[in-house]
Amino acid sequence: MERARPLLGRRRLLKGAVLAAAPYALLPEAQAGAAPQPVDHPLAEWQPATPSNFTAAERPWSHQVDRVIIHVTQTAYTGTLAIFQNPAKKVSAHYVVRSADGHIAQCVREADIAWHAGNWDYNTSSIGIEHEGWVDKPAYFTEALYQESAKLTAGICERYGIPRDRAHIIGHYEVPGTDHSDPGVYWDWQRYLRMVEAV
Repeated sequence: MERARPLLGRRRLLKGAVLAAAPYALLPEAQAGAAPQPVDHPLAEWQPATPSNFTAAERPWSHQVDRVIIHVTQTAYTGTLAIFQNPAKKVSAHYVVRSADGHIAQCVREADIAWHAGNWDYNTSSIGIEHEGWVDKPAYFTEALYQESAKLTAGICERYGIPRDRAHIIGHYEVPGTDHSDPGVYWDWQRYLRMVEAV
């Protein structure tokens, strides 16, 4: 007859459970239904635009990427994300930078063509970055917004071999055929380009 095994005490069971769980306690908490995020910029949060608002592509193989276009949202950060997620709007940008802290949302993969410039040739060959704010309210152009946007632009330039100059980092108002004025007269281009160059 087999001898009965001694039952483990409560204290010993709890101690074992704590030791087994210890490595997992160091990992970040997973969100329900979370999946790997397909962001191109490591500091960005994935906030996808609806597929109705951009064109799937395989850039840079399908189209050369040779410029970055700077935009200002003319609405709040959350409002911009909602617009990009609304199929009726027919507009998107690759990234949105929040004013208060420079937080970045990626809405369209860089390989795909966002509808941000209002000019198909410029859409196919550029990365569009929206910045939360209004062209006539310079307080929205915070240090954090400039810093995080400059890191983003520098990374894009590095990935695609884009020169870090005003010929290749342009405002929406410089796109042929546009009726937009963003980023506007309060956007400090000299400061921004110095920051992009310094990354």
